[in-house]
Amino acid sequence: MAHDEILIVEDDRTISQLLQVAIESKGYRAKIADTTRKGMALFRSDNPALVLLDLGLPDGDGMHLLAQMRLVGKTPIIVVSARDQEEQKIAALDAGADDYVTKPFSTSELLARIRVALRHQADAVSAASAEKLTAGGLVCDIDSRTVTTDGAPVHLTPIEFKLLVVLMRNPGKVLTHRFIQEEVWGYPTSDGYQTLRVFMASLRRKLGERASEPRYVTTEIGVGYRFIAE
Repeated sequence: MAHDEILIVEDDRTISQLLQVAIESKGYRAKIADTTRKGMALFRSDNPALVLLDLGLPDGDGMHLLAQMRLVGKTPIIVVSARDQEEQKIAALDAGADDYVTKPFSTSELLARIRVALRHQADAVSAASAEKLTAGGLVCDIDSRTVTTDGAPVHLTPIEFKLLVVLMRNPGKVLTHRFIQEEVWGYPTSDGYQTLRVFMASLRRKLGERASEPRYVTTEIGVGYRFIAE
């Protein structure tokens, strides 16, 4: 952990310096890029352990850079942006972001999300469990970290994958928002349940869920979610 390099792609110097100080205080190394061009160059040359990516950059949209980075590899990418619309968050997650933090943000929460993302990445690299979860046409292979529905591959971000595993390991049980947050992130997020709702909406869409006819996940209004046991 102490020598993991984190790439900060952010054109606001005040924010990038704040992030650099916070990151380095925890033993990580930090590199800063203030444009998409510099960000991609450092991404290719340094092979960072994780990227913190702003979407509003002076020479292009961070969404395009996100797509470029995701083509190169599976490095964890956390979007840190002032764009707070749910549709924008879902678009970033669909494009390959592993997490999404809205400005202004809590430094302690962002650091926690960094730790979680790096831990998920390490788990993916050293996956040792041969557990395979199934439900109807849904198959979640823990060892290979692959998911299929009716034989078709489903591409999930690390957090979406963890969310699905938590649900599938507790079939038929009503899981509270707080329980799911602690299982997936290791702590309750500071934005209530907005982050959880965004990830859940993205996961359900990728699984082909329709709100009117849920196949795998039902919403327990005001409480949480339940994985449908077949």
